[in-house]
Amino acid sequence: MNKQASPIQILVVDDDPIAAETLSHALSQFGYSSTIALNGMDALQYVRSGKYRIVISDVEMPEMNGIDLCREIRRRGSCGYTYVILLTGRSDTASVVKGLDAGADDYIAKPFSPSEMQMRIRAGERILMLESRDLMIFALAKLADSRDHDTGSHLDRIREYCRLLSLELATWPEYQNKIDGIYIQSIYETSPLHDIGKVGIPDRILLKPGRLTEAEFSIMTQHAKIGGDTLQAVAEAHPEAVFLQMAYEIAMTHHERWDGAGYPNGLAGEDIPLCGRIVAIADVYDALTSHRVYKPAYNHQKAVDIISEGSGTHFDPNLVRAFLKLESDFKEIKKSMNDTPEKEDSEFMPMFRCKDVPAATAQTPQSV
Repeated sequence: MNKQASPIQILVVDDDPIAAETLSHALSQFGYSSTIALNGMDALQYVRSGKYRIVISDVEMPEMNGIDLCREIRRRGSCGYTYVILLTGRSDTASVVKGLDAGADDYIAKPFSPSEMQMRIRAGERILMLESRDLMIFALAKLADSRDHDTGSHLDRIREYCRLLSLELATWPEYQNKIDGIYIQSIYETSPLHDIGKVGIPDRILLKPGRLTEAEFSIMTQHAKIGGDTLQAVAEAHPEAVFLQMAYEIAMTHHERWDGAGYPNGLAGEDIPLCGRIVAIADVYDALTSHRVYKPAYNHQKAVDIISEGSGTHFDPNLVRAFLKLESDFKEIKKSMNDTPEKEDSEFMPMFRCKDVPAATAQTPQSV
């Protein structure tokens, strides 16, 4: 038996004190600390404390049964995700279906072996670890983003745009061997880190209201390499964390261009990782439709036109095709998470952050 202590706190819910004590003792043999609640109402109070990340509840209880308890946990929410395992009779398939529909994550049929219980809890720990990882990534991204007061819900929108594009591409034959569920979840989690390197850019440049000089723009472009190098070092130190490789690729390459005129490495075409090409579309659309210290917000149609015109130069043509198919969905995401009203003046022209933007790319600004 593995008696190494686990930081996970488990709540055991059962109206039968003997059954609850037996399960609690078994959990202690595997290194888990547990607390017993003898009814659903007491269990809700424990869950509200935020201390218990896994709840193991019997289904059959008076007043509030395990299914109702699960439903209340989901309805009320908590400070973190609560993983719920229901204990049912071996032939009680109706309760299993009702429990899963109420939001339960797993179930165990009684009688069960201690080793089965241990494996089910370990599965729950893996789920909770992934949730904690996502929260950590997003917190780091928010910390970097907090220096730019204009960005608002930028990170929330970016991850939604990226997931939308990835889901669409996954239906295309040429991407079915490249994009799967893990890829989609990874880009959702790591895309908020795209501008993590901006922590290394001075405020006088990052927050400058207006056009950047050539020297200032050169410093600004370093954020891609700063972020990429930092995440690459972390990825190399933790090769088991595969998602860090995608985070590195996104940070390093989301300002590269299909025609090779981007930065920091002048990559072109499919030499740019797919995740970087996806984030490029998402980032530019969000920059165009959002207020920044150096420009007002474009309206949705203007942003669509600019991205469409950038097909084959700034952007991967396939990604532009996918974007155009989804542009109404992009608009809805922007509308639901908007920080500032879009500008309806169709005569508004782009304000660039660098004075030497080539004339040929004047309608496809870099989202610095």
